[in-house]
Amino acid sequence: MTGPTPAGDGAVSGYGIADAGMAMSLVEIARVLLAPGSVAQILERIVVLSMAAIDGCDAAGLCLHAGPSTELGLVGGDVLTALDAAQHEVGEGPCVDVLAGADSAYVAELMDSSRWPEFAPRATAAGMRSALAYRLANGSVTLGGLQMYAHLPAAFSATDRAQGLLFAAHAGMALANAQAQAEADDRRTNLHAAMLSREVIGQAQGILMERERITAEQAFHLLRKASQGLNRKLRDVAQELVDTGTVPGERDEQR
Repeated sequence: MTGPTPAGDGAVSGYGIADAGMAMSLVEIARVLLAPGSVAQILERIVVLSMAAIDGCDAAGLCLHAGPSTELGLVGGDVLTALDAAQHEVGEGPCVDVLAGADSAYVAELMDSSRWPEFAPRATAAGMRSALAYRLANGSVTLGGLQMYAHLPAAFSATDRAQGLLFAAHAGMALANAQAQAEADDRRTNLHAAMLSREVIGQAQGILMERERITAEQAFHLLRKASQGLNRKLRDVAQELVDTGTVPGERDEQR
């Protein structure tokens, strides 16, 4: 899944922030990252703001942690797509390291690095000479990784790397908040759907009880039998009965 292509030159369009590097206030970064938004919107903000917050960064992207396995795929631009694919193929690289639990991963010169012997040549072939990554976490739980690359060797200074740690902490909190809100929204949606299903099934039972002079349990048994026989959801069978006054399949049996 391809994410947004970050803006360059320290400009962050649409977020009201124009300063780059250490001139950018971490308070302002936190305000933007922690503003309400969907998971997709938060992921976009992380990628875009990382370009503005870290001097020397020419490309930035994200890799997500998907349960027990690693998903390398949410990135910022075509170059990051290729680098993510390379990491997935060879099983090494900056995002692989941070998703495995390292708080950060840094290589100043990919051309001479032995840390990632298979990934580094692919990164340099793509025009990248420096690599920096941070683990995005919620407590001890790894949520994903932020990876940054530069065309120049040793592009990320000690100050940049310290700034990156603070940024990653804010980004992890923002991502955790967005995911928690999304899960809460899903629970509300599922609860609402369950309540509607119970209401429809109850209406269908009432129709059968009145028409067939049977009990609620017997009416439910008829609905469940039709559901199983037609391989359809019980709610859909009940809804058709409410809409048409006929149990699905009942006409076919009468012919």
